[in-house]
Amino acid sequence: MNVLITSASRKVSLVRAFQEALTQHGGGIVIPVDASPYSAALYESPVRFLVPRSDDPSFISTVLNICEKHEVKLVVPTRDEELPVFAHNKQLFEKNGIKVMVGSSWTIETCQDKKLFLQFCRREGFAVPKEYLPEKVKKVPSLLPVFIKERRGKGSRRVFKVNTLGQLNELMERLKEPIVQEYVEAPEYTVDLFSDFDGQVISVVPRQRLQIFGGESFVGKTFYHRVIIDECCRMAQKLSLIGHNTIQCFFDGTRVQFIEVNPRYGGGANLGFAAGAHTPTYLVRLVNGLPVPPRIGQFERDLVMLRYTQDSFLYEKDLKKLDIYPGA
Repeated sequence: MNVLITSASRKVSLVRAFQEALTQHGGGIVIPVDASPYSAALYESPVRFLVPRSDDPSFISTVLNICEKHEVKLVVPTRDEELPVFAHNKQLFEKNGIKVMVGSSWTIETCQDKKLFLQFCRREGFAVPKEYLPEKVKKVPSLLPVFIKERRGKGSRRVFKVNTLGQLNELMERLKEPIVQEYVEAPEYTVDLFSDFDGQVISVVPRQRLQIFGGESFVGKTFYHRVIIDECCRMAQKLSLIGHNTIQCFFDGTRVQFIEVNPRYGGGANLGFAAGAHTPTYLVRLVNGLPVPPRIGQFERDLVMLRYTQDSFLYEKDLKKLDIYPGA
């Protein structure tokens, strides 16, 4: 089988992980695609394509055409903006015998709309940081510091710690739909959770975020705690998550407070792979009709990941050889 990874960008480790999984299960190629020729992961495979952005009307027909011509059996979306597009068109791919690692439109919308996610958590009994009306913070300055984030913000780029009323007023004017929440002192964790296409949880690997740059964990450590694992399993079932998901939460040793769920691979997913939960292999096995028994809590504990950047060098003429794929 062949696998297509969209928005490949800098996700070299993800492309390599799927190449490893295919090698171990009958062979096949990984086809990375992206809208930019300056995407390092494109050059990890001899078969790669430039495609339109996900907001282009020809995006889905282009990706589907590549899948049909190159016998792709699995599509792995990796960018937030394209997840709703794939969710909406999921059945179109499945009619052509192609699995897409994406949840339902309801699941994606609930995860990406932070206001909807908070409402979902309260309805289902999941703990989240307290939400404040801006007026209450202004009347009770002792509530400072607080967190402010955009309702549809992406990663940590639209999340701000606010220490003063002046900062609060400035951000309330600048942000479109701000959400104000209490500032939580507890350690932050990222949880790599994998569910099969029927929603059964297969693996859960919590990891502590020790150093973060640009919203991604560059230094992390796997961390075992049954409370985190159990709550994330319950979250996965209530949200109908499938495939690899990246869950973020606070944990003070007793209570899990959820921040957000990204229903896709995250930047630090490689730590989970190294710890024993090689989810690209799980996906390849599932698409091939092979069993993937649950192994919840079975991973290497206290494994530390130190991520670093690596340089690739290409001639400009090689970049120009990558033409936009003609599509359907």
